[in-house]
Amino acid sequence: MRIWVLLCGLLLARAEAAEPNGVLGWDLSALQKTLGVTAPEVREYFTDGRRISFLIERRLAREVLQGRLAPSEGDPYDVIDAHGGRWEVRSLSDRGIYFCPSHMVGSSRAFDERGFMAKLDGIDGYLVSDIEQFPAVPYWVVRTATVRAWWRDGKLGATSKISHEKARRLFAAMPMQALPKPP
Repeated sequence: MRIWVLLCGLLLARAEAAEPNGVLGWDLSALQKTLGVTAPEVREYFTDGRRISFLIERRLAREVLQGRLAPSEGDPYDVIDAHGGRWEVRSLSDRGIYFCPSHMVGSSRAFDERGFMAKLDGIDGYLVSDIEQFPAVPYWVVRTATVRAWWRDGKLGATSKISHEKARRLFAAMPMQALPKPP
C-alpha cells in the first residue's frame, strides 16, 4: 500500500506502507491428519502463542533469515540472521503483543523501562507473526528504531503491550522494513 509522507502540509516523499513481509503457510489437513486431532484443535494449538512460538521461531530462522536459533533459550533474542543480526520473534494473538522482555510479562512480574530499552539495544528488531490468521500466517519485520519511536510517541501501552487491532494499525502505517539481504 502506498502512503504519502507529509510534514507541515508539504509532501516529502512517497513511502510504502508495511504490507506483510511474507506469509508462513500451513497445511491444515496435513496437520490434522498427522497430529490425529480435529481441525478446531489444530487451530486452537496454532493460534496460542505459548505453543506455536517454538515452531514459528524455527521456520522464520531457516526459511526467512537463512539463519539459526539463538544458542540458548536464555539468550535475550530468539534467532540470528545470516549476517549475525539478532532478532526477537513475537506472535500477535487475540491477546495482543508486547515488546518488552518476556521476563517482565506475567503474574508477579514488573515492567522496567531500562530493561526494555536494554532489550532494544541488544536486537536488530522483531519478526512479528499474526497467528490469528492461521493457516496463512503473515509476518512483519519491525526494526528496533520503529519500536523506540512508538514508545517515545506513546503508541505502546505502559508495559509495551498493545492490542491486536492497534498492532495491525501500526504495522499498516509504518514504512516497509526489510531484512538484510542474504550473503
